[in-house]
Amino acid sequence: MAVRAIRGATQLDEDTRDHMLDRVAEMVTDAMTSNGLEVDDFISVIFTATSDLVSEFPAYAARQLGFGDVPLICARELEIERSMPRVVRMMAHVETDLPRADITHVYLHGAAALRSDLTRVRSVPDADPDA
Repeated sequence: MAVRAIRGATQLDEDTRDHMLDRVAEMVTDAMTSNGLEVDDFISVIFTATSDLVSEFPAYAARQLGFGDVPLICARELEIERSMPRVVRMMAHVETDLPRADITHVYLHGAAALRSDLTRVRSVPDADPDA
């Protein structure tokens, strides 16, 4: 079994605690589903957030998903001029049999524009148009 890194990012519409928890949980869950992973496959996860996000620790969303025994850490993203606002990024280290080329990285909402070169980008709409 190999150790692989999975990247992810999501953009929040607003800095509220519930929105932070929802968007981060969505990103983590999508990374798990897209790569056929369970919590036990995770070695560690690093979350970063832009400086305009202060409502909650992104790692708390993962804790609520059952990541209690997985080492998690939150850090501040670099403040670069022209960088995208309200973004949470993730780098998860996992054990998987997937070859590196088959890892699906997850970029959601406005963050889908960040790394279209890295991954098969999937943008999640905010609302179901048929609802």
